[in-house]
Amino acid sequence: MRAVGFYSPQPITADTALVDLERPTPVPGPHDLLVEIKAVSVNPVDTKVRRGQQPPQGEARVLGYDASGIVRAVGSAVTLFQPGDEVYYAGAINRPGTNAEFHLVDERIAGRKPAKLSHAEAAALPLTAITAYEALFHRLDVARPVPGALPAVLITGGAGGVGSIAIQLLKQLTDLTVIATASRPETRDWVLALGADHVIDHSKPLAEEYAALELGAPGFVFSVTESHLHADALAEIIAPQGRFAIIDDPAEGFNVMRFKRKAVSVHWEMMFARPVFETPDMIEQHRLLNHVADLVDAGKIRTTLSHILGPINAANLQKAHALVESGSMRGKVVLEGFGGYCIIP
Repeated sequence: MRAVGFYSPQPITADTALVDLERPTPVPGPHDLLVEIKAVSVNPVDTKVRRGQQPPQGEARVLGYDASGIVRAVGSAVTLFQPGDEVYYAGAINRPGTNAEFHLVDERIAGRKPAKLSHAEAAALPLTAITAYEALFHRLDVARPVPGALPAVLITGGAGGVGSIAIQLLKQLTDLTVIATASRPETRDWVLALGADHVIDHSKPLAEEYAALELGAPGFVFSVTESHLHADALAEIIAPQGRFAIIDDPAEGFNVMRFKRKAVSVHWEMMFARPVFETPDMIEQHRLLNHVADLVDAGKIRTTLSHILGPINAANLQKAHALVESGSMRGKVVLEGFGGYCIIP
């Protein structure tokens, strides 16, 4: 089967940062689905692994943590799906990735593909939907009010993949006010179109920007990006006894003590934790992806796809990685199908 991977960490500008490969088609384990990949999306985690992890000498690592495709075979213990079913999912960081013609995924972290979406549109959703859903409803527990706080969520980086789906989930599943940050006219328009009630500019002093809204202190803050730059301002903005969720990798020295004075609880969201550790509740990812699919098919949530770069090959994946690394993405970038390539041994 065709696949795309890397042999050593390199800048995305290097000719061999990503290379086209041939790999044996994998065989499903007991809980696995063998999925024929139709479309994939690229996330910041793809670029972090490519830049920072050295595969064993002489071996290539296949990346990819978002996919939409068709089940072609199932393992002996599979009960949730059967061959021919269309699925979407984000996979697991400790297994080979989705940038391949065929891919194995545990059925407990896959969901049914939204019927109203193409494979490209569906591939934009899984990782960010899982991250946003888990952060908001499983970590921050936004359905449980913070006493005395404004019933609101402040989301930094509202126009990115996670922010884009978080805004929609909050508007459809809660009555909370949603304040998102965006720094450019096009990203401001994007988050407003997704349903944000207010937008503030994270390129300006954030605490001052928020204070100008005159809303009161929010009970919840979801820090999606550049947490090390905004942490002091967010600690000032959040209500006493509020709940703060973080998903990125802030610079060394990030100090949660700034939240102690207000008794703010800090929650880390890592959507790979359930599949990597095979937690007893890992099937929650199957359930939440199905819930998101229901919302999409009901017309309540839309895909966050913003770019389709063409077929899945090393050249197009390099372009996608470069876009994600630029830090100016709006929504998600997707590749669809497999095109021709030249294999580098």
